[in-house]
Amino acid sequence: MIPMEELQKLVKTTPSKIVMLVMDGLGGIEHPDIGQTELEAAQTPNLDNLAKDSICGLSHPISPGITPGSGPAHLALFGYDPIKTTIGRGVLESLGIDFDLHKSDVAARANFCTIDENGLITDRRAGRIPTDQSSKLCEMLGQIEMDGAELHVVPVSEHRFVVVLRGEGLSADLEDTDPQSEGLAPLEVKATSQKAAKTAALFNQFANKAKLLLAGSHPANMMLLRGFSQMPDIPGFSELYKLKSAAIACYPMYLGLSKVVGMQTIKCANVQQEFDTLASVYNDYDFFYVHIKKTDSHGEDGAFGTKVEEIEKIDSLLPQLTALDPDVIVVTGDHSTPAQLKGHSWHPIPLMIYSKWCRKDTVHEFSESSCASGALGNLPAVDIMPLAMANALKLNKYGA
Repeated sequence: MIPMEELQKLVKTTPSKIVMLVMDGLGGIEHPDIGQTELEAAQTPNLDNLAKDSICGLSHPISPGITPGSGPAHLALFGYDPIKTTIGRGVLESLGIDFDLHKSDVAARANFCTIDENGLITDRRAGRIPTDQSSKLCEMLGQIEMDGAELHVVPVSEHRFVVVLRGEGLSADLEDTDPQSEGLAPLEVKATSQKAAKTAALFNQFANKAKLLLAGSHPANMMLLRGFSQMPDIPGFSELYKLKSAAIACYPMYLGLSKVVGMQTIKCANVQQEFDTLASVYNDYDFFYVHIKKTDSHGEDGAFGTKVEEIEKIDSLLPQLTALDPDVIVVTGDHSTPAQLKGHSWHPIPLMIYSKWCRKDTVHEFSESSCASGALGNLPAVDIMPLAMANALKLNKYGA
């Protein structure tokens, strides 16, 4: 990848428009009964037609073999080095719900979960309890009295919520309590630096009190903490690319991520509204990030067929996007979430870039197996934004 500071020198302003459609968790692996991934099993005539006029390939969010989290995967899509630039999930969730996060706050993304009589996790997401139920539980947890810090417990969506500690001398150098697997007990918060010892003790104090309060609240009778983080200091997306950018999403974390990099955020209630919103604000911006969440959620739930249906729904809405005639359309995912694995995976993600200037290849359908033969080959996700900018004629040449 070209260093960010060098890329920034090449950027020029033009009237062309870029739409980046990100289907979260898009990639999959073959179902043993049918020999196809979710994307390959889906009927996607509109995505396939777009692929015929695009250049295609597969992308790696971090590096081959490395399973990415949603935060670093999206940073890579936006052209930021995901190794050098880190934004914790707690910050992203907090900003996504418009929480007034202070520079010294430590925020954690939290899940309600289910534990059995032995204290072992049986469901990391507590059956995806409805938001109104989790909101009541968050209100209860927010009454916990802490010794040494101010506590904020704020609902996000379904089983997800945010825990923020505010006080002096706090550090986010902490390990998660989520073991990332069922059949195991929640972990203790551990400090990864000496300066975080106080903060670890505070979060453990909260977790122990929360466990007692939640004991009778099945299926949400425990909670997990991860993504401890504080506000980062990174260059803005608009500053880097000279783009007036809009993020259109339903789920708060992705709105939070977009806010961190300086995009204007527009929250929607569902996928149809996202596509309608894109059309309604199309004249106001020159870069659009449109995020689809449920492809990932269905993968995490192991719901192969439902993920197929979600992909087909997106395909049916794609003509609303193409009718706008953007100069560049990027379609991809942030990572793979195969239903068989019920979680993120290291598998590369299908990618296509459409423009009138792209060198078309022989790919005639949008799928993992077809994109594997595309002219883009296997490329790092951080290279996608420079390619989009080039196809929008927004980059000057490098050197004399």
